[in-house]
Amino acid sequence: MNSFKQTIAAGAPQIGLWQALASPYTAEICAGAGFDWLLLDVEHAPNDLRTVLSQLQAVAPYAVEPVVRLPTGDPVLIKQYLDIGARTLLIPMVESAAQATELVRATRYPPHGIRGIGSAIGRASRWNRTPNYLHTAHEDICLLLQVESVAGLAALDAIAATEGVDGVFIGPSDLSAALGQIGNPGHPEVRAAIEGAIARIRGAGKAAGILMADETAARRYLELGASFVAVGTDVTILARGAEALRERFRQAGGGDNPDTQGSVY
Repeated sequence: MNSFKQTIAAGAPQIGLWQALASPYTAEICAGAGFDWLLLDVEHAPNDLRTVLSQLQAVAPYAVEPVVRLPTGDPVLIKQYLDIGARTLLIPMVESAAQATELVRATRYPPHGIRGIGSAIGRASRWNRTPNYLHTAHEDICLLLQVESVAGLAALDAIAATEGVDGVFIGPSDLSAALGQIGNPGHPEVRAAIEGAIARIRGAGKAAGILMADETAARRYLELGASFVAVGTDVTILARGAEALRERFRQAGGGDNPDTQGSVY
């Protein structure tokens, strides 16, 4: 069963890490770090169906839930990523209850939806080795919708109330731009909008999520009841870590780090 789906529904916090390096090797490294979920990004990272498949396979042995963010809510893409075994999806730029309803239908087989049936050749059903997959697949699928625009905020209550939607993710970068504060998700107006959105999502009985590398802000959103929060990205960890290491060796006496004494790597 999808324990991530069950846990966020219960309101228990799940801490995640964004994956944008598009590498099964780095995904596996991060999978062993103890996070509850990893976000495999197809919207803004150089990922496609095959690279995501490789990452799903790489993290499969670990106690972590891979969440796949698609570039768009195209039913064909949803079908393809479900078939390769992605069972938790994040769909960006959702702006209406009607759109949310159609996205739910894209994750369901007929007569409750429009997902095409190809389970015999799909990894999701373990090539028809999973008993009764066609009848029970929806129970394991976790659908998360991303709200990140003024229109999305206006329709948030209806989006969150849509049956079959498991959670709503607030996209802080696009939302800050939509509110006239591009590049500044920490602006008071943006933070107020995020906090209000979390309360509205919880009020609808659904899980709320966000990506926030600012530790103080991330903890604040967790305190307010956000139940799936990503607290960093693999790209940022690598970039800032590499820069910090190089800077230590630019300074006089740099490199004397007690945490790495006696270690070649």
